[in-house]
Amino acid sequence: MKILALDTSTEYCSVAVLQDSEILDQEVLAGQGHSELILPMVKRALGETGLALVQLDGIAFGAGPGSFTGLRIACGIAQGLAFGADLPVVGICTLEALAQEAGENRVIAALDARMKEVYHAAYEKTADGWQEVSEPTLCLPSNAPGVPGSSWTGCGSGFDIYSDVLRNHYSGCVSHIINGLRPNARAMAQLAAPRLAEGLGIDAADAAPLYIRNKVALKEKER
Repeated sequence: MKILALDTSTEYCSVAVLQDSEILDQEVLAGQGHSELILPMVKRALGETGLALVQLDGIAFGAGPGSFTGLRIACGIAQGLAFGADLPVVGICTLEALAQEAGENRVIAALDARMKEVYHAAYEKTADGWQEVSEPTLCLPSNAPGVPGSSWTGCGSGFDIYSDVLRNHYSGCVSHIINGLRPNARAMAQLAAPRLAEGLGIDAADAAPLYIRNKVALKEKER
């Protein structure tokens, strides 16, 4: 499989090219410069692997949850590239990408969603890939969905920011927390490969961000 993956869901911008069993990836702290950085990064990554867009089997992108603007950038770039090369696309949940990056078998992924909330999901690794134990949702850290058993690993910016609350909430369940982990294109390329191999890629026109939160500001009466 030959896959281009890109992610702009956080303050970082990352691109990866998977070619069979090898992955070339790059990541930069973009701030607000994702739209200026992403296409040059894609061009550089493809150039370093010697691949043209038309030689790829598909394009993966970080669908969300995450920064609303960032999700739209990644989706739009993936659509534009896929349209031009007639390629299928795969949107990858950023929380599942965190689980993949963690390298553990039972992972609780939490991303800071601002407004004192987190995007949350829990995954368990099986022979067929990641199985959702708790689907992606938006919640207060203190109200995060429970998980069965023990030996869970927590990761993501949600655990970085709300460590004490989540440690207490998952007392007896979480045995390890990985700090500083974030979604990236490398993990997304790995997750997209079996899906594209099974023909689960979609038409570029059908690609869409996964926002979860349906608005970013509360009215005065809702505060």
